Amino acid sequence: MMLFKKIREKQINNLIDKVNKKNLVKRYIMLLSGCLIVAFSFNLFFLRYNIVCFGVSGVSIVLAEFGIPPSTFIMVTNIILLIISYFFLGINDTKNQIVGSLIYPIFVSLTALLTNMIDLGNLEMIVIAVMGGVLAGVGYGLIYKSGYGTGGTDIIGNMVVKYSKISMGTAMMFINVSIIILGKIVFSWKTVMYAIVVAYLISMFTDKILLGISDSKAFYIVVDKNKDDLVRDFLISLEGVGSTIIESHGGYSNDKQTLILAVVPTRMYFLVKEGLREIDKNIFYLVCDSYEVSSRGEDNE
Repeated sequence: MMLFKKIREKQINNLIDKVNKKNLVKRYIMLLSGCLIVAFSFNLFFLRYNIVCFGVSGVSIVLAEFGIPPSTFIMVTNIILLIISYFFLGINDTKNQIVGSLIYPIFVSLTALLTNMIDLGNLEMIVIAVMGGVLAGVGYGLIYKSGYGTGGTDIIGNMVVKYSKISMGTAMMFINVSIIILGKIVFSWKTVMYAIVVAYLISMFTDKILLGISDSKAFYIVVDKNKDDLVRDFLISLEGVGSTIIESHGGYSNDKQTLILAVVPTRMYFLVKEGLREIDKNIFYLVCDSYEVSSRGEDNE
């Protein structure tokens, strides 16, 4: 039994590695483009107008008031978080964050030279917030669609999820709300209110670029009997993915099949989709938005 478990674990790790190596050029272009867009919007809108949205970038805006360069703070913090991630989350959860964590602060430094030459005149703050939120949301959407990340508070969120019982969405909400409130220490409540608008717009447009607006996706997967164990074990191995197995029959052939209903966080859509295709290129699955997920434990609380 232990031998089978080790073989299956190795098989799943190889599957994930294979998915992570697919379309590397296209994915890196998306990652770099997303980082560039986010860095540009950070300098042009958020840093200039003191809009503390969220993440390490939000903290850097507060510290910029005390003379600390944002790009330097972001770089140093990301490196520290990558080291922490390696020891607490492992290499597999860390390696996809490395490039984005290092490239993003470099782009923040470079785009500052360009944004300093752009004069937005006397635009209303609400226009600034909307333009910045939409642009940054598009950038983050490209980053997450590439299958990579920019480290920062995503690493903190992953650690909170691993060592507690709360979901990734809840963890990130608490972290980001704390950072937005941090902005009140230095800036006015009015600026904080605009930061909330920005945070909402970034979240909305990130999901829109990625795969539509929802917190998670529901996968309906029809699997042949000889492959349902591998699909099930693959889904179970992924953090935050829940699945239910349903015995079924083909509508035309009446052959016995397995229907797996899996609830997948939006950020893991790429990994699950490509992983299923690696298991069986002809696999049949249906994906739709999942707007609300409730567990039995939540009903009893």
